[in-house]
Amino acid sequence: QVQLVESGGGLVQPGGSLRLSCAASRSIFSINVMGWYRQAPGKQRELVARIFGNGATNYPDSLKGRFTISRDTAKNTLYLQMNSLKPEDTAVYYCYAHMVPVDCWGQGTQVTVSL
Repeated sequence: QVQLVESGGGLVQPGGSLRLSCAASRSIFSINVMGWYRQAPGKQRELVARIFGNGATNYPDSLKGRFTISRDTAKNTLYLQMNSLKPEDTAVYYCYAHMVPVDCWGQGTQVTVSL
């Protein structure tokens, strides 16, 4: 298993950018899938981005071009670069790692996009 701690959330104006970080308690080199989900008030948790062990990435069509997921295996850290933020991006963002027998999740970081 692995402990995950997100950081980098906050308040940003529409059109602004934020970079979220997810620090892992151990090496992420062997973790085949890591990613980010988000959950807005009253809504279900939804996928934001995933990155696979071979470096391939996956995004929902609605977020392609604005969000970029990356990882630094030397720092055991996962990142999410978010650009051109919109008010509808407001949510708690969670980092996760696909593990067996159960996925591991961080505690979440709040992102608020507002004037």
